[in-house]
Amino acid sequence: MGSAVEEYVEKQGSPQREICAKLRKIILKTLPTAEEEMKWGVPAYAGGKCYFVALKTHVNLGFSIKGLSKEGRALLEGGGKTMKHIEIASLKDMDEKKIVKLLKELKI
Repeated sequence: MGSAVEEYVEKQGSPQREICAKLRKIILKTLPTAEEEMKWGVPAYAGGKCYFVALKTHVNLGFSIKGLSKEGRALLEGGGKTMKHIEIASLKDMDEKKIVKLLKELKI
């Protein structure tokens, strides 16, 4: 399913395209066995435990909060009951260590 994800990333404007490409690289490196697919019209990993979506002014990296530690959940934004996210407006705003920590908590 990688080609559909690649198409999604490539059709984004800048800086969302660069942010999505970097997130994809981090996710695939951190979770090499996680299945990559298009779900809900956006790239999703591990059956939807993690996803990213390009929006008008930023990219959201979303996580299922089920199984995350209290500290992990505290790193996320949003009012969802099952999913929360990190908002990333530029590559310099991206905290790779924080993202890797959250991905490892998904226990995939």
